[in-house]
Amino acid sequence: MRISDIQRCEVRPGRLVEWGFSPATVAAATVLPTDPRPPAYIQESHIRTARSVREGGLFVPTWLGTAFDLPGRVDLDALEQALRGWTLRHETLRSGFTWVGDEMQRFTLDQDDVTLYREVVGDFADADVLAEHLQDRFDQAADALGWPNLLYAAVVREDSTSVYLAFDHTNVDAYSLQRIPYEVQELYTAHAAGQPLAAAPVASYVDFCEQERTNANAIDDTHAIVTRWREFIGRCDGRLPEFPVDLGLQPGDGLPVQKLMREPLVDAEAAAAFETYCRPYGGSLVGVLAATSLIVHELGGQPVYRAVVPFHTRLKSTWSDSVGWYVGGAPIEVPAARDFDAALASVRAQLQANRSLARIPLARVLRLLGEDFRPTSPDLYSIVSYVDARLTPGSACWTEQKAYGLLRVSYGDQVCAWVNRLHEGLWIACRHPDTDIASKNVQLYIEKLRELIVSVCPAPLSAVAGR
Repeated sequence: MRISDIQRCEVRPGRLVEWGFSPATVAAATVLPTDPRPPAYIQESHIRTARSVREGGLFVPTWLGTAFDLPGRVDLDALEQALRGWTLRHETLRSGFTWVGDEMQRFTLDQDDVTLYREVVGDFADADVLAEHLQDRFDQAADALGWPNLLYAAVVREDSTSVYLAFDHTNVDAYSLQRIPYEVQELYTAHAAGQPLAAAPVASYVDFCEQERTNANAIDDTHAIVTRWREFIGRCDGRLPEFPVDLGLQPGDGLPVQKLMREPLVDAEAAAAFETYCRPYGGSLVGVLAATSLIVHELGGQPVYRAVVPFHTRLKSTWSDSVGWYVGGAPIEVPAARDFDAALASVRAQLQANRSLARIPLARVLRLLGEDFRPTSPDLYSIVSYVDARLTPGSACWTEQKAYGLLRVSYGDQVCAWVNRLHEGLWIACRHPDTDIASKNVQLYIEKLRELIVSVCPAPLSAVAGR
C-alpha cells in the first residue's frame, strides 16, 4: 500500500460523514471491571512516551490510518454495518487503558456493548480544507492518551465514496492497515446486497499482549538477548541508533517539526530484477539495508552502519488476520563494505545472527538495562523498513481503489523510511526533521537508493518510476 500523509492521498470534495463509538458505548466502558490481560510492552512504551512529551508541553499526534474508495453511490446503512462488523472482529479496538497511580490497567468491552454513532458533518467543496479538517478530527479522536482512540469517516459523492479509518498506533501496525480495504469492502458488499457476513472470528491481539509479556517477563538482565542489546547500545555511545547523516539538528534544540517525502522508487520490472539479484542473500529486505549502509557511509562517513530493523512478531499463523501492533526490532551492525555484494553478505549475516532478538520487546530490554530513551521523542530510533505487500488480500486493486496507508507527520528528531513492494513497483515514504540539511540528505538518500537498485538490473532496463 502506498504510504502518504492525508494531504496527498487524493482527498476530493464531497459530503463528510463520520462514525465513532456511541455515547452508550463510552459510558459502558467507564464501569467495566479490570481486564487482567496487561498492555504489550510496545503499547505501554508508546503511551508513556506520549504522556511524557505531553507533560513537556507538546502535543504530538501519532495516529495511523487508511484511505480507500468504494465505487458507485454508497449505502450508508450498509457501510455502517460493515464498519461495526469489522470493528467487532478485532478485540483490541474495544479495549483501552486507565491509569491507577503509575500503572496501566486494561478494560475491554463485550461485543454487545459496541455501537456506533453516525453524524453528517457537512459538505466540503475544497479538498485542502477537507484534508485539514480530517487531520484535525483524527488528531482529537485517535489520541494515544484518550479513549476511544479511533474514528471512521466517509466522503460521499455520486460516483464514489472515500473511506477513512484512523487509529492510535497502540491498536494497529502497517500490516493491519493493509488488510482493511479488502475486509471492509467485502463486508460492505455483502450488507449492501442484503446478505450480511458474520463477523469472522480472528485471534485477539489482547491475548497476544498477555502471551508476549509473560514470555518477556521470564527473562532477566543476565539473559543473552539483554547482554547483546547492552553491548550494541554501548557501541552506539549509550544511545539507540540514529540515521547516520547530518539532519541539521543542534544539541538542546526542541523536538523539530517533521515532513514526509513519498514517491515511487522504481517500477515493477526493476523491483523484480532487484529481488532476483538479492535473493541469494535473502531478498530485497537485505538489499535495501545493504544499499542503505553504502549510501549513509558515503553521505555521513561513519565506518559502521548501525540500525534497529523492524520485524513483525506474527510468528504463528494464528495472528495472521489479527489487527494489532505486532512489531519488534533487531539490531544490525554493517561495516563499510567495498561493494554492494560485500554489503549484502554482511547484512545477511547480521540478520541471521540477530533476528531472533526481535522476539523480546525492546521496551522490556531497556527496562532491564535501567535505561529510558523515551522522555523527549516519540521515536526510539530511526528505521528503514521493507515490506512486500503484494500477497495482502485485495492488493491488486489498491491503485484502482486509491488505497493509502496514512501517517500523521508532526514532530520528531529521527528518520523513519518505509519501502513497500507493490504490484506496480517499489514505493518509498520517509519521515524526517523539517530542516534544509535533512531534506537535502534524505532526498540524496532516496536518489542514490534508486540509482543503486537500477544499477544491479540487467541492461538495458530502464527502471526509474515516473513521479
